[in-house]
Amino acid sequence: MSEPRPSVNPPLGLLAELTHRCPLHCAYCSNPVQLVPAADELDTGQWRSVLDQARQLGVLQVHLSGGEPMSRRDLPALVEHAHALGCYVNLVTSGLSLTDATATELVAAGLDHVQLSIQDADARLADVIAGVRAHERKVAAAAVVRRLGLPLTVNAVLHRGNLDHVGAIVDLAERMGADRLELANTQFYGWALRNRAALLPTAAQLRAADVVVRAATERLAGQMEIAYVYSDYHERRPKPCMNGWGSRQLTVAPNGDVLPCPAAGSIEGLALENVRTRTLADIWYDSSSFNAYRGTGWMREPCRSCAFRDVDLGGCRCQAFLLTGDAANTDPVCSLSPHREVVDRVLSEQTALVPPPSVPRRMPAARNGGAS
Repeated sequence: MSEPRPSVNPPLGLLAELTHRCPLHCAYCSNPVQLVPAADELDTGQWRSVLDQARQLGVLQVHLSGGEPMSRRDLPALVEHAHALGCYVNLVTSGLSLTDATATELVAAGLDHVQLSIQDADARLADVIAGVRAHERKVAAAAVVRRLGLPLTVNAVLHRGNLDHVGAIVDLAERMGADRLELANTQFYGWALRNRAALLPTAAQLRAADVVVRAATERLAGQMEIAYVYSDYHERRPKPCMNGWGSRQLTVAPNGDVLPCPAAGSIEGLALENVRTRTLADIWYDSSSFNAYRGTGWMREPCRSCAFRDVDLGGCRCQAFLLTGDAANTDPVCSLSPHREVVDRVLSEQTALVPPPSVPRRMPAARNGGAS
């Protein structure tokens, strides 16, 4: 194994995407359009090996996600294994299978935290967005989490269809007993990019929501933390990508591909490595994919000479690729980007009073075999 590069620190967090299977059909899903079928998922032993390697590498937090991680029958065993390694274990879930029995089993295995998604505060609208009758089961799941004494984060992805209800979403999270509420405007990758015309909020919606969120954040200070992620396309400065590409986090996809960020598979030509053929340590320190956009040496102008290059890190590499065709370009949401006109054109085309229908997220047809 190669010696670690002096400028590269160990990762702190692992996003373990156990599966792309999910009972929901949310149009804003950031999973890739080409979802990994169950037959291609890592099995239990392979995921245990990933967790072992991650802990040896320095990972302290493990986020078990998907899809819906509770689609895996081996989830309690994986929670137990991560807990035994000394990791803080977070479950990122739709909550549809989080009953008293299943939650109790996961807590006994060592689960530390639950992140629960909601689609809207109105049950009917939430079920329309999810594509299934899910809202009441999510409310029940939150109650289970609180009864068992686990910290609870509620996550709501915001878009044109629910942004006007952000105040009610805050109220719902408060009633659920959430310790933290993540209000994240849709990031346009995967299925969400496919549905951008239906999901992209208007400037007026964002201005109104900003007032509501600011007031709620002040009112609930010390009671419920609110993290608000503004809509990228409406910004004038980009957000730092993952606090730096290959800097603190890594993602392992259901098939074992290792990514510097969850959406990195969208960058054509990025040579992803796989845990079936190479160790996590080798991938983290020495792979071309993780080293492609580390630091600032890869930057072109205007990023290279920009006073903010160590602050925003050039923005999102995936967004740069998807909007300009080159991941090394400045994130086009930046007002200094020579490609800002691409984003402005998308915003200017947002004139329809009624947005087009969205395409729901669907799994590919099942094949024989596959992981549990």
